[in-house]
Amino acid sequence: MARPYTLPPLPYAEDALAPVISSQTLGFHHGKHHKTYVETLNKLVAGTEFEGQPLEAIIAATAGNASSTAIFNNAAQSWNHAFYWQCMKAKGGGKPQGAIAARIDAAFGSYDDFKKAFAEAAVTQFGSGWAWLVVENDSLKVVKTGNAEVPFTKGMTPLLTIDVWEHAYYLDYQNRRADHVNAVIDKLLNWQFAADNLANVGSVKGSQAAMAH
Repeated sequence: MARPYTLPPLPYAEDALAPVISSQTLGFHHGKHHKTYVETLNKLVAGTEFEGQPLEAIIAATAGNASSTAIFNNAAQSWNHAFYWQCMKAKGGGKPQGAIAARIDAAFGSYDDFKKAFAEAAVTQFGSGWAWLVVENDSLKVVKTGNAEVPFTKGMTPLLTIDVWEHAYYLDYQNRRADHVNAVIDKLLNWQFAADNLANVGSVKGSQAAMAH
């Protein structure tokens, strides 16, 4: 019998991202929402061809398949959240340095132009979803996805993401999504994680963050 997927621990304490993200929000988001995706996935794949497969393989096999929507949603949200936690750190944010800074300048013109594009993608994602910094065809770009969608199913490699589902910010910001997004960009983005992902383009970085067996 395959070992079940498990909830990965946060890479920091629940209060580490305060005051941008409160310990209450992080506790609910990780300990209830993310945990439920993992537990639901275990129930859905038990006894199926997907049991025991890596999350990325399940996501790739079920993307766009109407008969596997529930499995896709829970596998993708499990992966997205495991990736998302690593996209933030205490005293993060601001302008990156090194190779990724040069790539951002090349792709967007400047860090300020990147920040504007990233924030706009996050704020204008209608309903639930995600904003992403990705690599596509060796170029950096900003994209947004709805619900559980993840860019690697479309050939893009994620570098960073911001969660704009309401449970990611509503306890702290209510309907002020833009305030949350800008605070995450300015104070929490983990540029070292993004730089590591950029250096490993060609493999879907973040699988280490996902539920290991």
